[in-house]
Amino acid sequence: MSRLPKIENPHRKPYPSDLSDAEWLILKPCLPTPKGFGHPVEVDLREILNAIFYVQRTGCQWEMLPHDFPPYTTVYGYFQKWQRKGIWQKIHDQVRQQLRHDLGKDEHSTVAIADSQSVKTTEKKEPVRWAASPT
Repeated sequence: MSRLPKIENPHRKPYPSDLSDAEWLILKPCLPTPKGFGHPVEVDLREILNAIFYVQRTGCQWEMLPHDFPPYTTVYGYFQKWQRKGIWQKIHDQVRQQLRHDLGKDEHSTVAIADSQSVKTTEKKEPVRWAASPT
């Protein structure tokens, strides 16, 4: 079984971290649209997401992105801009709500779980002293 995503017409060899066509259809509406003025967008936003997910999945530095992705400065610029504008949170919330809806659950969770277990590791114990046995 292949771990590569299902992509109808790939223009490069896919990576396991690439978005499948189905995933792209879910995320595309969450991304900001061009304003209609100024410099036109010349990069493929799907490739920007693929590059960001590649860095996230592999843990490589931005500068070490493979050359078949857009330049790392462009990819990192989009990553920072989307983080500043709250796009990542919006994507997370929309995907989560859609998944909860598809599972037949309330789209807005009302339950929170807190784990209060703690382990004391700084407590010092006194050494055990053995009483001398009478001889």
